[in-house]
Amino acid sequence: MESRIHNHDEDLNPIDCHSIGHDEVAEAAAEAAGGNGAGKSDDRSKGPVINRLFRACIKMGASDVHLKAGSPPRFRIAGDIRKAQEPPLSSKEIEDMVFEVITETQKKYFFEHGALDFAHQVPGMDRFRLNVFRQRGATSVAARRVTSKIADFEELNIPPVLKEIAKFHQGLILLAGITGSGKSTTIAAMLNYINKTRACHIVTLEDPIEYIFQDDKAFINQREIGIDVKNFHEALKYLMREDPDVVLVGEMRDRDTFEAAVHAAETGHLVLGTIHASSASQTMTRILDLFPEDARAQVRQALMFNLKAVIAQKLLPSIHPSRSRVPCCEIMITNPSIRKLIAEGRDFEITTVLKSATQEGMQDFTEALYKLVQTEYLDIKVALEVAPNPDELKMRMKGIRSGSRGLIG
Repeated sequence: MESRIHNHDEDLNPIDCHSIGHDEVAEAAAEAAGGNGAGKSDDRSKGPVINRLFRACIKMGASDVHLKAGSPPRFRIAGDIRKAQEPPLSSKEIEDMVFEVITETQKKYFFEHGALDFAHQVPGMDRFRLNVFRQRGATSVAARRVTSKIADFEELNIPPVLKEIAKFHQGLILLAGITGSGKSTTIAAMLNYINKTRACHIVTLEDPIEYIFQDDKAFINQREIGIDVKNFHEALKYLMREDPDVVLVGEMRDRDTFEAAVHAAETGHLVLGTIHASSASQTMTRILDLFPEDARAQVRQALMFNLKAVIAQKLLPSIHPSRSRVPCCEIMITNPSIRKLIAEGRDFEITTVLKSATQEGMQDFTEALYKLVQTEYLDIKVALEVAPNPDELKMRMKGIRSGSRGLIG
């Protein structure tokens, strides 16, 4: 398998230069892949075979690597998938690369469940979050690059109000968005801000660990599910005995996780988590869907008193010369009007409050898109394509705001 990555002259450019338009990018990829000419002996001094693909990903500035049996490797660059000029990989070749960097326990789990999440560090470079899965009887890999540097709010170009949200000492903060929307990067920036500004104990429960934090004013313990603790249930069981001030519980994927997060918030801790939802109002629906009908009134009560903020995020292609993609954030901060809507089950009206409470740092997606266009980070055509209501965005661009500015009755 290794020879397919770096032992042939005819495939020294693992990415099609014409499809990307930058010869230097392909050259960097070839260097990272270790192209050294056919006939030369294998060189494992650079570590596991899969690291060669990951080095290519890093040098090209790609965000993801995809491996599928019967196809060459693919890289996601500036949001687009690009095919490598490499021979197709077999399922066994992909498995061999993966099995070289996981434990026997993880290997057993993969064979039993057909999928495995784990993180892998390229020495001296970035980490990768991998999902290995079976499809049509063969093995595939989706690997997300996690840069070694934790960017701050300014570098990410996310609204400065997130810094104020990170100053809460108690309650629940949720980052909402689909896979690949940059939730992990934003939440890492918030945690690192707390790390730099507050003397406290931060505990993270992650599956897998992505960003590695260095103790600053705070000290941080990071627990990886499946390695440091058996499962989320066990991790949450012992969480309060670890005396945390701030907790990252990862994804709110089931009732037990949400209940544990709310319990931690109720007992005076700041809890951060992620959830798969496309907006602040849909976040309420997703949470309630975790519970039976007869328990939802109690859940609403818990959210009224403990939910501090929801940041719903999309990651969009950028036209700014400094970045290829830019986050677009809808921001809900729980004020009296929001609490009233949650209590009365009027979640669909949350967006109305976001439109009318911009002075409090809130904004809906329309306002967020407008700001990105105005600051020349986003093309107006892209903004209109992703806007929840394109006509409303056009009106905003003309200086006309929609939505009531009055109090919720």
